[in-house]
Amino acid sequence: MKIYSLRDQDEAWDRYVNAHPAATFFHRAAWRGVIEQAFGHSTHYLAAEQDGAIAGVLPLAQVKTRLFGHSLISLPFCVYGGPLAEEPAIADALAAHAAELGGKLGAAATELRFRADPGAAYKAAGWQERDGIYVTFRRPITGDDDANLKAIPRKQRAMVRKGIDRGLQSRVGQDVDGLYRIYAESVRNLGTPVFARRYFRILAEAFGNEMDVVTVAHEGRDVAAVMNFYWRDEVLPYYGGGTQAARTLGANDFMYWSVMRHAAARGSRMFDFGRSKVDTGSHAFKKNWGFTPAPLFYRFHVAPGRQIPENNPLNPKYRLMIAAWKWLPLPVANRIGPFLVRGVG
Repeated sequence: MKIYSLRDQDEAWDRYVNAHPAATFFHRAAWRGVIEQAFGHSTHYLAAEQDGAIAGVLPLAQVKTRLFGHSLISLPFCVYGGPLAEEPAIADALAAHAAELGGKLGAAATELRFRADPGAAYKAAGWQERDGIYVTFRRPITGDDDANLKAIPRKQRAMVRKGIDRGLQSRVGQDVDGLYRIYAESVRNLGTPVFARRYFRILAEAFGNEMDVVTVAHEGRDVAAVMNFYWRDEVLPYYGGGTQAARTLGANDFMYWSVMRHAAARGSRMFDFGRSKVDTGSHAFKKNWGFTPAPLFYRFHVAPGRQIPENNPLNPKYRLMIAAWKWLPLPVANRIGPFLVRGVG
């Protein structure tokens, strides 16, 4: 077996990913171009070759900024990652190669993001755990809108009906600029720097009809929008937000209900509500929708004398910045935000 960096062979990479039962949307080769173009980060897409065929892959990107440090991650800006392989020994070899590569690059930490517990072998190999911060929310859906609506707990179902009664309308397309306007306002209000508008355009170009935007309007004015990804039989609402008016109108609940209906009509049978930090507003929102949180497993190989990075809003050292960010004029936040967020990963 040999492990090497695979470039300019996206078709071979995706053939392997598409056939692997544990693969996720974020293992797709297109993410390499997205991360390089949108953020300028170097990528290292590792392949394990056995008997002349790919037997495992591991996508990695190097995130290096002055403010947030230097890490090698599988995969930044993606909620899932880690090695895919034919057998555990190959996955372990890919992880070991990634840790060695992180050391050669001078990264403070190499980070792998798993949806399933990778097992005790990682701890034995010197990988550190940081569990209990992030969870994901996934639940099957059917092709029956009434059944899907009844599966939503009564309180949130009432919010969906409130949106219907208020005359909310949804449309499906690829209006990433409209999404950006709403998303930028939403994350500013949460105290979070926004991505560059260009990032959303790059995502739209990279994923084509595997991506769409559901936009909700009230009396002709857009009040909420979300970008959705489609993978196998899954839908992943990924980047979404609402204006100040959205909450009183029930627009966020109506929006996700609209996504569910549209996704079910195009054949999706799994609704992936995505990652949330434990005990946050988004965590409570998804639980109120009847989704059961499932832990995510992040593993870190840390350089000598360094610690696991804590680049998340729960870190106390960012509290003042978050509080101040909420008061920035939106044009200022939109101008500064992209320079900061590229280092968060």
